[in-house]
Amino acid sequence: MYKEQEVAIKSEHIKLDSLLKYAGVCMTGGEAKTLIEEGYVFFNGESCSMRGKKVRPGDQVVVGEHLLKIVKQQ
Repeated sequence: MYKEQEVAIKSEHIKLDSLLKYAGVCMTGGEAKTLIEEGYVFFNGESCSMRGKKVRPGDQVVVGEHLLKIVKQQ
């Protein structure tokens, strides 16, 4: 079972590695980089190994037990 979390962003997009830090899934950029490069991150249901992947409102990211739903900040 996933721990669902809505993550509100102000801009049009956020890079995947920055999202993991912003959402509190990772404490450091290095930790985010490792998770992404080793295939532990899924973007909209598919494994994603691109740290700079642009994540936009409406996208979903899964890391371990975390399900991040990206929304536009009001």
